[in-house]
Amino acid sequence: MSLVLEQVRRDVAGQTHIRDISLELARGSLNVLLGATLAGKTSLMRLMAGLDAPTSGRIIADGKDVTGLPVKHRSVAMVYQQFINYPALSVYENIASPLRIQKLPRAEIDARVREAARLLRLDPYLDRRPLEMSGGQQQRCAIARALVKRADLVLLDEPLANLDYKLREELREELPRIFASTGAIFVYATTEPTEALLLGGDTATLREGALTQFGPTPQVYRHPVDLDTARVFSDPPINTLEIVKADGRVRLSGAAPVPATGVFASVPDGTYTLGVRAHHLELATPGTPAPAGALSLDAEVSVSEITGSESFVHVDVATGAGSRRLTALLPGVRRLEPGAAVAVHIDPLHILLFDTQGRRTGRQLEQAA
Repeated sequence: MSLVLEQVRRDVAGQTHIRDISLELARGSLNVLLGATLAGKTSLMRLMAGLDAPTSGRIIADGKDVTGLPVKHRSVAMVYQQFINYPALSVYENIASPLRIQKLPRAEIDARVREAARLLRLDPYLDRRPLEMSGGQQQRCAIARALVKRADLVLLDEPLANLDYKLREELREELPRIFASTGAIFVYATTEPTEALLLGGDTATLREGALTQFGPTPQVYRHPVDLDTARVFSDPPINTLEIVKADGRVRLSGAAPVPATGVFASVPDGTYTLGVRAHHLELATPGTPAPAGALSLDAEVSVSEITGSESFVHVDVATGAGSRRLTALLPGVRRLEPGAAVAVHIDPLHILLFDTQGRRTGRQLEQAA
C-alpha cells in the first residue's frame, strides 16, 4: 500500500492543528514524524488512520480516495505511548485478540501469534499475564498485537516514551529489524532527534502543525532546508548568532572579523543567522589561538551538566543586543565553574547558514552535521 496526503488541513474550534500538509509514504517504508510536543504528530496520525477527518485536502491509499472512510474500514493498526493490554488475558490472548474479532481460523490465529511473538522475542512469555512482565515486555506485547493484524499502515505514537532508558535503547535497536520484516508502511512519532537518527528511514519534521521537510533521515539532519527544521532536528537546541558578511570578511558582534571561508565564501554580502550544533562548539582557555579561519568569542560559563561520558557546558556571550546563551557538548567529564572565562571557537566548516527569512543558504557542507 502507498499513502498520499494532498494538502491536508485540520481545524478544530477555530485553531489550525495541521497546516496543508502534502506527503507521500511508500509501501514497506519506515517514516519518522519528528517534532516537539504539540507540533501536530498525533493529529497527523489520526488523520492517516481515519480517526479524524481533514477540514480540507485528500488522503489516498493505493490510488483510492479514503478521505471520509472511517478507521474500521481501513487496514490500520496503532500503538500508543501508554501501552494498552488486557490485564486478565495471557500475552498469547492479548496478541490474538484482534484476530479472534476477525473470526479467523484457529490454526491461522496460532501461526500469526507465534510469528509476532518470535519477532518481538516474547516466545517465553506467552502464558504470562501482562502485569507479570517488565514495562518493555508489555510494550512489545502491544506492538505484537498491532503487527499480528498484518495491517497495511502501522502507526506508533511515541511508543517508547514511558519506558526507562535501558528499555528504550533495547527496543530502539530491535524495531528497525522488526519493521524490515514486514511490507507495511510504518509511521513512528517521536520528540527526540536521536531516536529519529537511530531508527533511520525517512523523517518528516513538524513545527506548529506544518511540515518543514521530508526525506531520508541523514539528509534531513545534515541538510535542513530552513532554520525551523534545524531547530526541530537538534538536541540540545542548535546555537544561533547573527553574523554579517562584508568585503570578504565576516564578523560576529563582539568578535574580531575573519576571512569569509567555508560556507561564507559562497554567499553575497549581508546579514545572516549562523547555526552551529552543540558538538561543534569548541571551548578553550582565554587567549588560546583559534584555528585558522575560525570565529572566536569571549564567553562566561553559566552551568555545567555532566552526564558521564559527555558534558553539557552552557556559556553566555556578549552580543550587540545583550547576551546570548550557547550550549557546547564536550566529550568526557568537563566541570567548568560558573563565572569562569572561556573562549568559544566556531569553525566555518561546521556552520549552517540561514538568510533573513530563515532559509538555508550557502554551499552545502557535510561537516556541518
